[in-house]
Amino acid sequence: MNPKTKQVNRGELSQFLADQLQISKMNDYCPNGLQVEGAEQIKIIVTGVTASLALIEKAIELKADCILVHHGYFWRGENPCLIGPKYQRIKKLIDSEMNLFAYHLPLDVHPEWGNNAQLARLLEFRQEGTFAEQGLACYGTALNPLLRTVGDLRDWIELKLGRPPQLIGSPEQLLGRIAWCTGAAQNFLGDAVQAGASVYLSGEISEPTVHLARESGVAYLACGHHATERYGILALGRALAERFGITHHFVDIPNPV
Repeated sequence: MNPKTKQVNRGELSQFLADQLQISKMNDYCPNGLQVEGAEQIKIIVTGVTASLALIEKAIELKADCILVHHGYFWRGENPCLIGPKYQRIKKLIDSEMNLFAYHLPLDVHPEWGNNAQLARLLEFRQEGTFAEQGLACYGTALNPLLRTVGDLRDWIELKLGRPPQLIGSPEQLLGRIAWCTGAAQNFLGDAVQAGASVYLSGEISEPTVHLARESGVAYLACGHHATERYGILALGRALAERFGITHHFVDIPNPV
């Protein structure tokens, strides 16, 4: 390790993230912030979408002091016992003195580093407002003049995300207002209808989503939960590296969902 490598105190990092992501203002169903305590001084941070065993093992390989993810642990309603895969993950973290920070909804909605904001930047959308509970979803218009139809948007998303989205609706339908929310936000399709969207895109799809899209006339694009949520945590990691001078590695563990 280069002795000139900068570091940040765990408590300072935790407070900075709490303030910037305004975690106290979000009603979430998991704890946001430090979930597993590790080394007090942090020099190398690994970011990834989910705190899977594969991500932890890669972080250990990279000699990281800290992992920062969107999907952490201790979800409401899950078995709280540290057994099976959860035990194996947390044991690896503790044995390696690895800090684990996780930010769920606060990362989704952040105006600069958030998943919605970063997806809009990638897909070249102009965000014009938010809707749904806690302002979790966004609406706006396409900046790319070549995106004229839902089919054009589908092909553009495949190009930018590296995977074909599932389309419910007509590819010939003209684009108007676009609504989006990353991850498992298919239940906001009804809100998108009320927001006047012509198309709504999110990560996942469920059986009722198909019928509502068909009956409402609002096209739906299921673009992948993991695929739509890679960019917020990446942007946050880069911002931390720039602010504190620490080393940052983004690790993308492939996920077809």
